[in-house]
Amino acid sequence: MMPSYQPPITAPPSSDQRWKIAIVTETYPPEINGVAQTMRQLAEGLAARGQMIQLIRPRQPHDASAPAPSSPSVIDEQCLPGLPIPGYRGLRFGLPAYGRLRRLWQGQGFDLVYIATPGPLGQTALMAARALDIPTLTGFHTHFQRYSQHYGIGWLMRPITASLRRFHNRSDATLVPTAELCASLTADGFANVHVFGRGVDTERFAPTWRSADLRRAWGCGDADLVALYVGRIAAEKNLTLALEGFRALQQTCPTARFVLVGDGPERQTLQRQHPDLIFAGARVGAELAAHYASGDLFVFPSLTETFGNVVTEAMASGLPVIAFDYAAAHEYLQSGVNGITVPFNDQAAFVQACRASVAEREHLRRLGQAARASALTLGWERVLKRVEEQAGAVIQHRRRQAEGAYASLATSSD
Repeated sequence: MMPSYQPPITAPPSSDQRWKIAIVTETYPPEINGVAQTMRQLAEGLAARGQMIQLIRPRQPHDASAPAPSSPSVIDEQCLPGLPIPGYRGLRFGLPAYGRLRRLWQGQGFDLVYIATPGPLGQTALMAARALDIPTLTGFHTHFQRYSQHYGIGWLMRPITASLRRFHNRSDATLVPTAELCASLTADGFANVHVFGRGVDTERFAPTWRSADLRRAWGCGDADLVALYVGRIAAEKNLTLALEGFRALQQTCPTARFVLVGDGPERQTLQRQHPDLIFAGARVGAELAAHYASGDLFVFPSLTETFGNVVTEAMASGLPVIAFDYAAAHEYLQSGVNGITVPFNDQAAFVQACRASVAEREHLRRLGQAARASALTLGWERVLKRVEEQAGAVIQHRRRQAEGAYASLATSSD
């Protein structure tokens, strides 16, 4: 049955209000994707704010050989069985674990379960939490229904949407990164949808990581323009349009180079078809920061994002972004001021924006500086505070429900 409450967003929990929270996710670093990075920020950030965090995730290949931590972790990690995702090297999905999770949580005083992914592990986590009467939040992090259009199974879009709606509507509330997505899901029949936002680490991603050595390795001098893409090299990222946009700007700027950072099922094909492009592979940590900061323009043609962490990471690195006007770009870019946006799915406008962007390099630099200034306002603390607010609303609502049911039972037995 669909939860009935509509929790108000009021004051944050008091400093002494601490909860025991299980976070269930089928992706987590060192896996490289936006959901994994967001889950790390959520788990580590909430733990740093004093919440008791248990992290449930699939076991990864590195786990068996990883050295023991030098000091006890404040996060209780529980690694469960998983299997590789075909075509996505290094990514895994979790297997159903209903019985294991019930045993793990029963009688342990958990206040909340946050479920980030609707795969087999996430589905059974929601079932186990409901069976134990533990309040739940789900996160809508991936537009799986939109992916179907890029793999020749667009006819599955409505059934996938219906499946996601059933999953999320069985939780107490669903958290999303933007008001735009909140309105869209609500119109599609998703209940109790609330915005928690996203942040960006402006120390990890910053213009100071720019590397002349890296640019030389790409065959570029200081005056040469480097267009950059960071993300999966996959059909759902619409990279054909990125390539069309780059070829257009190359007509104005023949010495420009295009660097693609990431890996995925389309990489070998694109690398064979476009030998002049630079495929840098997957990068993390300081290497990723240096790749961002060593570019001059970020080209992001994806139409399947719930947010798009790479947009704010590029902004923090001081790059002007060209993107469609939705998700993170809609939320944080003002076209012509701190980036360039074009109407959603207007492919001709996207190509034209790429072509026009290089007409005045000084204007590009000013856009990048303004993007960095905007990113400095997007810290993770405000996001963590909103998650705590929503967690508190759900927990308190369920407690009031339980108290009301107990009082009603006591009255009827008098």
